Amino acid sequence: MTRAPTLQLHNTATRRKEPFVPIDPDHVRIYVCGPTVYDRAHIGNARPLIVFDVMFRLLRHLYGDDHVTYVRNVTDVDDKINARAAERGISIRELTETTLADFRADVAALDCLPPTHEPRATEHIDDMKAMIDGLVASGHAYVAEGHVLFHVPSLEAYGRLSGRPMDEMIAGARVEVAPYKKAPADFVLWKPSGEGEPGWPSPAGIEGQGRPGWHIECSAMADRFLWQAMEADLSDDARKLPHRFDIHGGGIDLVFPHHENEVAQTCACFSVDRMASVWMHNGFLQVEGEKMSKSLGNFITIRDLLSGEQFGGRSWPGAVLRLAMLGTDYRQPIDWTVRALEEAEANLRRWKRRIGDDAEGREPDAQVVAALADDLNTPKAIARLHEIAKSIGDDSRRDRAAAANLSASLLFLGFDLGFVESAQAAPPVPEAEIAELIEARLAARAAKDFGEADRIRDDLVGRGITLKDGKDPETGKPTTTWEVAR
Repeated sequence: MTRAPTLQLHNTATRRKEPFVPIDPDHVRIYVCGPTVYDRAHIGNARPLIVFDVMFRLLRHLYGDDHVTYVRNVTDVDDKINARAAERGISIRELTETTLADFRADVAALDCLPPTHEPRATEHIDDMKAMIDGLVASGHAYVAEGHVLFHVPSLEAYGRLSGRPMDEMIAGARVEVAPYKKAPADFVLWKPSGEGEPGWPSPAGIEGQGRPGWHIECSAMADRFLWQAMEADLSDDARKLPHRFDIHGGGIDLVFPHHENEVAQTCACFSVDRMASVWMHNGFLQVEGEKMSKSLGNFITIRDLLSGEQFGGRSWPGAVLRLAMLGTDYRQPIDWTVRALEEAEANLRRWKRRIGDDAEGREPDAQVVAALADDLNTPKAIARLHEIAKSIGDDSRRDRAAAANLSASLLFLGFDLGFVESAQAAPPVPEAEIAELIEARLAARAAKDFGEADRIRDDLVGRGITLKDGKDPETGKPTTTWEVAR
């Protein structure tokens, strides 16, 4: 089995990039926060899905398919769900089932592998209640007016993950002001259920029905699938670190309060000092330079992009969305633009032409793997794909080894090129001539000879070749890509 001593990951908890050393050398355990199924997933939700799918693929490659357990939860009990079901006049069950089916279809279209486990919150209420009872018994939680709340001052280490002062955390979290709270930052573990709302017998001796708070769900399900269900099969060293797993992932917006509260619950309940060894968070997404919001009319779901209901006036294949997303380092903000999608599609089509139909590779390119092992550096991995494609030449059969290498690397990164029509017919203009004309056009533009640049562009368009102008993301220099006109 291949081992990866060079795997480096940026750890939010320590604010630095560190060598990744799994707790159990024979089994890596990862948890990522999944959807709250009240509405279709938007393109911002797609980012952690794609990022951590690449992480899952990388870990499986390095440690073996059967030596990685990936858990991504489903929140199917939540105030937003209750409100949306009432708004639509349907049952909560109908809403969550339909929305979850839509979510799974969208994720499959993005070519994300299914996680090892996809637990639903409503299936693990007893696990949550057991944790809540333990927290009350240990003095870290208390009962007040039918609620159970975690008492933040009871845990000295609270705030360690986000590294923010308490007053700043309270201000930023928009904490609920309630007279029954002992401290302003205390958060809900359990709340009473109103008429028509889902409910279960309450913990901590509370009479009546209630439902869990959001944060306790992830703590309970992570512990159930990454510790309790696996404890007997873990190494002796791993069992010396009870209730801890390797990697916890999610969007940067979850660091506080959600992930901070998860850490607090787990550490307080089980008397441990850490929940996960590594915390990974992807950056924010904006649309065409603006924050995505319904009020601005730029709120875009994954389904909108796949179906062509908006954004560019056409449908975009899942592989195109995936490549556009991975073109930016996962920790950095990303600007979602039509231009980025167009460039991603042109690149995928070009790679398809280089590969041919019959190139089969067994292993991804070593430099692609090395780039991903350096804190999931997908821009560097993609740059290497361009290098491989360029080395193949005009005829994909000229260098079958390179074509196989490119093919294997694309599959490794999850790019399904099935959307590209069989592209073995030669383009209407030889690729070497296209490259020469593009270079001549770039030189003309640099010399401000725009008439000559336009003449070259129009000549290629007339011969069935469309040019796309852009900038190299690393150097900022002008670049031009091409595709066969459709």
